Amino acid sequence: MANVDAGTLDAELHGRHWLTRRKACGGGHSVKQVLQSARTGELEVAEVPAPRVLAGCVLVRIAASLVSAGTERASAEFASKNLLQKARSRPDLVRDVFKKIQRDGLLSAVSAVRSRLDQPTALGYSSAGVVVEIGEGISDLKPGDRVACAGAGFAVHAEIACIPRMLLAKIPSANVGFESAAFTTLGAVAIHGVRTSEAKLGESVALIGLGLLGQLTLQILNAAGCRVIGLDLLQERAQLAAKMGALAVTTSESEFRDLCLRYSGGHGVDCVLIIAETPSSGPVNLASEVVRDRGIVVAVGTVGLELHRKLYYEKELNFRVSRSYGPGRYDSAFEQKGRDYPIGHVRWTETRNMEAFVQLLADGKIDVEPLITHRFPIENALAGYDLISGQQAEPFLGVLIQYNIEKKQEPRRLGLVASPKTALSQVRVGLLGAGNFARGVLIPAIRRDRETQLAGMCATSGPRARSLATKYGFGFCTTDEDEIYADCSINTVVIATRHHLHARQIVRAIEAGKHVFCEKPLCLTEQGLQEIELAYGHANCHLMVGFNRRFAPMAQRMKKFLREAGGPFTMHYRINAGRLPPDHWINDPEQGGGRILGEVCHFVDFLAFISGSAPVAVQTRGLPISNEEQDVVASIEFADGSLGTISYVCSGDRGYSKERAEVFGSDCVAVLDDFRRLDLVRHGKKRSARSWLRQDKGHVAEWKVFSECIRNSGPALIPFEEIVASTLATIRIVDSLRSGRVERVTADRSNQMYAPLVS
Repeated sequence: MANVDAGTLDAELHGRHWLTRRKACGGGHSVKQVLQSARTGELEVAEVPAPRVLAGCVLVRIAASLVSAGTERASAEFASKNLLQKARSRPDLVRDVFKKIQRDGLLSAVSAVRSRLDQPTALGYSSAGVVVEIGEGISDLKPGDRVACAGAGFAVHAEIACIPRMLLAKIPSANVGFESAAFTTLGAVAIHGVRTSEAKLGESVALIGLGLLGQLTLQILNAAGCRVIGLDLLQERAQLAAKMGALAVTTSESEFRDLCLRYSGGHGVDCVLIIAETPSSGPVNLASEVVRDRGIVVAVGTVGLELHRKLYYEKELNFRVSRSYGPGRYDSAFEQKGRDYPIGHVRWTETRNMEAFVQLLADGKIDVEPLITHRFPIENALAGYDLISGQQAEPFLGVLIQYNIEKKQEPRRLGLVASPKTALSQVRVGLLGAGNFARGVLIPAIRRDRETQLAGMCATSGPRARSLATKYGFGFCTTDEDEIYADCSINTVVIATRHHLHARQIVRAIEAGKHVFCEKPLCLTEQGLQEIELAYGHANCHLMVGFNRRFAPMAQRMKKFLREAGGPFTMHYRINAGRLPPDHWINDPEQGGGRILGEVCHFVDFLAFISGSAPVAVQTRGLPISNEEQDVVASIEFADGSLGTISYVCSGDRGYSKERAEVFGSDCVAVLDDFRRLDLVRHGKKRSARSWLRQDKGHVAEWKVFSECIRNSGPALIPFEEIVASTLATIRIVDSLRSGRVERVTADRSNQMYAPLVS
């Protein structure tokens, strides 16, 4: 199967180098940014819309950014591999793909893989520049402040970047230039490595690896009053370390052993920091030879970890791995929400490590100028990658990208293709959001409707906006959603953003006179629901929520079969959802609202559709399986007497089918298994339907009927009252889970919900 996939999806990639280039597309005066294709490894300096400032962030006009030879080269080399090579290096991802094939079918899995590979990767994670705009909640910075920036996906190689506050350090002195401050991220990594080693004044410390990070670590240890012995295979790096203040350096392992003993009184050094990058476990075992009894060995770089137990046991050594810039790294609550750790409990967070580094620069304790070997303007940034990839045979260490800091503010809208003239009745879409669902499912479904024009799209990320807009032929892309609301050529807004934004964006779109298609959920709170009801009540537009399952061909057959039999029904919908990573945004109560509000609304709507009746009461029980998730069983009573049970399970095996709906009543049984098999049984006779290659959950049909409603000014296929009832019932499921009581769905909602079949 892997060979077939590689040949089918990636045949053109064999033999390509990871630094294949192509010309930047787009025009005008947009932001220049270095991007890499996840599919091919191809690099480009692209034109993308300028980012907009987000809450808790600031916009920074970048003056200089540092290219990390180790991290960025490793990322680029992985991206350049074909699918078979990627599979061999990441067997965990291969297992996930095979599970998806089993559940969703081959074509659905292939489509999902292609969608992921089509997303561009923004390179860079260490830069410096000037603040140009402040986001909500920022009080200690102002426009004009000079700052150092950190973070993959944030401190990227771009003319303007949107950086969370906790990934910024204010440059304390005018004598610290932007080029020096651009080293701050690597400096924070070095500082955290030193702190992890617990190196103290007067102690002897060995460094294995004297690349850029090793040279910074050397200077930090010197500033702390330590005696440093260094090893590197390259003579020029060893010589540079000697000039930067190392007590002794060598390129020979045997001499390194002798030096460590000589300068430690024969005891061995107090600690060893390994700042090399190699799959070999040689460095960790060499460290065990040169460190003293009960000493500390710290792996800062990516090295093999097959430790020889004998020496580690006999010396009772303490082996540690230093993680990135320090505490707070990879904690989204810290980095993106600005929830700092109390200094009394965590003295040195990643932010405070960054601040410590720029202060060392200001105090003259660290000098990065001797470490800079190359500078490239952003327009010629790809030459820097030629250097670190080895295409250009030339020694290098610190490689900087330079930017024109005096350049005027760029627009947040990028025109891509001329929009054709269309009839007034045509559906002209403005999309909000460029996540995986929009890219892989929603937009392909919309695009199949020939009567729909993709006019413009908006995403927080400029590269994502440009990538999706270019791939699917949108007329323009932007990072400012106001461009979508204000564009007179757009008459329909499609919302595919994170859940907490839905209510506000629906109201904004309605007030702008647009039709609205919102991917589920409609909203997260009853207040948001009331605001939507108020706005919709004064509008003349269509509002649709992405309750796609009722439009699936098998669901339509199921509905027709059961309608002929007549209700009420006993219904059970089981969802084997599987677990999400603890820090997944859906589990975030502020952004995602949790999995019940975010996904269970689908199944409430489906049962209402099958029964043809409104939910009137719910009761919920939960079984916690982690701090973030729990298995939930919700019992729902419908106005016609039908009873429904939704079992939403997170603790199951993802390899098993995800969804199964069973309906009983009037001597009939209907079973829908993962939208790939349908069994209909009546009077002992069974009819079955099966889809082997792909699931069809109704996304294409859903958009088709919505588009027809707009073009023909027809009635909504899901009446607004039904959307409200399903949303409110889902909110009540959460209420019941908290209260332990039966919760009534308000009685003033319509009880008759006999939805027509899709013609």
